[in-house]
Amino acid sequence: MNERGEENFTPNYTGKFFDESSGLYYFNARWYDCELGRFTTQDPARDGVNWYGYCSNNPLIYTDPDGRAVVVYLKYCLFDDKKMDWDSVYSAYYQRFDTMKIVKYEDNYRFFDGLEEVLNELEDGHVNLYSPFDISVCSQWYEGYPKNFDSDILTKYYLKDYRRANGLNYCMIDGDSIGYVYYGSFSDGFSMTNWLAVLNYFAKCRGIVLDVRNNGGGSMDNAYRLAAPFFTKDTVVGYWQHKSGPGHEDFSKFEPMRMNESKGYWRRPVVVLCNRRSYSAANFFVSIMRYADNCLILGGISGGGGGMPMSYELPNGWMVRFSSVKMYDRDRVSIEAGIKPHLLVNQHSEDKDDLIEEAVRLINSAYEKK
Repeated sequence: MNERGEENFTPNYTGKFFDESSGLYYFNARWYDCELGRFTTQDPARDGVNWYGYCSNNPLIYTDPDGRAVVVYLKYCLFDDKKMDWDSVYSAYYQRFDTMKIVKYEDNYRFFDGLEEVLNELEDGHVNLYSPFDISVCSQWYEGYPKNFDSDILTKYYLKDYRRANGLNYCMIDGDSIGYVYYGSFSDGFSMTNWLAVLNYFAKCRGIVLDVRNNGGGSMDNAYRLAAPFFTKDTVVGYWQHKSGPGHEDFSKFEPMRMNESKGYWRRPVVVLCNRRSYSAANFFVSIMRYADNCLILGGISGGGGGMPMSYELPNGWMVRFSSVKMYDRDRVSIEAGIKPHLLVNQHSEDKDDLIEEAVRLINSAYEKK
């Protein structure tokens, strides 16, 4: 049933009712002529300069659910990082969508695929379109980079007899002299009690290898929790800004992100392993661990994902997720492009993990120099 109480209608432009006799779309407060790109009457809310226009003539950025006001929904925060001219993208795709009509349900698939193509221009893993029948996924941000991770090698030679503390998989390697932790997703919860129990298990180890390769992110709280035992003093580890308006440079003031002093839980070396698939919260974790004591980042450049996402419902009931909060390191450099490791190491061997082996060598070397 549509807004007018009529059944058996098919949603069209922005999901609104199309009146075939007049060729107009019904927006509750007034009627819209898609061919002219204008409403037939003035905006009752008197919003903007042109009271007959739709969404300031930019429907890819704005939506007007009822014909009375412009609602900014795409407060995307990374146009500058992506070196993206969104007006050019809009112009390139405008003609396709301007002539597109959704008459049959199957036309929604074509509409969805077109929107997915537009959003993927951003090459942002935090930008997704959700519909009842599909979810758009962007993979450009990691394609073309070395994988630097082989799960078969990991389980065959390293994680053979391991313990689990909720999301933390851990064991001792190199003759029980070094602790190893694999954390595959920051969405997998663990408590500080879990984490301290793991560190206590490694009490006699020379150091720890902390592996977040192929970790696609999750909870920021888990990132803070995992990093906490390695900071001996209160430390500013980065900043964030949220979008404060529709302009590309409309941001709030810089807000600091801090790690608090721990109680001396771990003071020996820790080597963090990352690769291009270390994304979002994992990317943030890699960034803040650069400021921890006795810590080395090893592997490939992390995946980025330095914009915390938010979601918004579109007029047709679909959802769009996009980056709206921009994150920086403590030098106020955006972490969207990823974090370069202290030591670049790529995986080449077929029967051992080159990154783990190099981490073990470095920890043993530091121990022998004491």
